[in-house]
Amino acid sequence: MGYESRLQVIQRGGKNRQYYLICPAPLAQALEMGKGEVVEWVVEDKYTLTLKRTARRRATTSKRRSRDGE
Repeated sequence: MGYESRLQVIQRGGKNRQYYLICPAPLAQALEMGKGEVVEWVVEDKYTLTLKRTARRRATTSKRRSRDGE
């Protein structure tokens, strides 16, 4: 089964452009993707892109310790 997405282009200023490709929610859920997860696009040829998942990285949150070390 395939999911269609549209490429979005945002023009900022003179020549600055940003391209966005949205991952549909059902696809992200099926792949168990998380917010901020890093992926790599691999160009196979002019018509084929492969999305490669890199090593999973969780967002690190630093816990503050109180002055007494707890």
